[in-house]
Amino acid sequence: MEGSKKKLGFGLMRLPRKGVAIDLKEFERMTDHFLENGFTYFDTAHVYPGSEEAARKALVQRHPRESYTLASKLFAASAISEKVAKKQLQTSLERLGTDYLDYYLLHTLMNSNYQKYERFHLWDFLQEQKEKGVIRHAGFSFHAGPDLLDELLTQHPEVDFVQLQINYADWENPSVTSRANYEVARRHNKPVVIMEPVKGGKLANPTGEILEAFRSAEPDMSPASWAIRFAASLDGVLAVLSGMSNLEQMKDNVSYMREFRRLNEEEQQVIREVQRLMGRDRSIQCTACSYCTKGCPKQIPIPQIFAAVNKRDTAGRHEEAQEDYDRAVAGRGCASDCVHCLQCEDACPQHLHITKLLEDAAQKFDR
Repeated sequence: MEGSKKKLGFGLMRLPRKGVAIDLKEFERMTDHFLENGFTYFDTAHVYPGSEEAARKALVQRHPRESYTLASKLFAASAISEKVAKKQLQTSLERLGTDYLDYYLLHTLMNSNYQKYERFHLWDFLQEQKEKGVIRHAGFSFHAGPDLLDELLTQHPEVDFVQLQINYADWENPSVTSRANYEVARRHNKPVVIMEPVKGGKLANPTGEILEAFRSAEPDMSPASWAIRFAASLDGVLAVLSGMSNLEQMKDNVSYMREFRRLNEEEQQVIREVQRLMGRDRSIQCTACSYCTKGCPKQIPIPQIFAAVNKRDTAGRHEEAQEDYDRAVAGRGCASDCVHCLQCEDACPQHLHITKLLEDAAQKFDR
């Protein structure tokens, strides 16, 4: 299975924006810079708002099709029927303006939804589309534990690759099980695409002892570079996705991934020290993917609320946190409006106890 020319992949979930709209000009500049430096892997999904259409305009219509590889995903959890689920592929192709996808994934498999992919015969659907040439490589993205991953890869040895959440902070996290999942994928000899290497941006802006540990070792290396190089240093990695939101982030990532070198033993020791320090981290481990908000009956801006909680509790910036919270909930549901329907917890890839965390947030912020 051929991978991208270089290991850095462009995740199109957190594209630059002007207000609520995608900033197409900035996205075009980022796309051009990415390709000019020899990178080729672009990752989007049917459920990323506006992402596929923007990729058509910034990438597909402006660059030769053979100059890049394109991945998208099918999210059965939001589909009311097998027919509706399967139609997502054709919709993605039309939005993207292409007649084939280099990589196509069943999206966000976890304990609460994996059986729906079986019930809708989507594993067979991927292989049928692969035989037709509509899909070049078939895989799935995964947010559960090693036992289920082993079961799925045993039942479906035909898949070409698996996409896993892997970062140094979650390497031994019992809720994410990065290391255990990675080891299962390697036992099944499946190439791995890595998502959330910077944990939704959380690892790009560390503070205190963690920031000092990185600066002491390499003053000129960004914290994000440590996170992405950690992931890219693993064996069997097809691509490491970074959800870059501006050209500055793109240039930083390209600067150290253009001529990638694995972490050496001294650098691995720095990561181990940071992992030790993070064992004392009590912040909410939300990556702001917003999967939790899509079906919220009260329209509660959960990721923004958790960001305010973290600013208050980990940085001690109480007044700013209250202001952030008030802006986030203006015209929307506040933390105390939660009705405990639990749809958010079923959707959360980080397996957070969201309803309890919202109760805590309500005590801190709702006046």
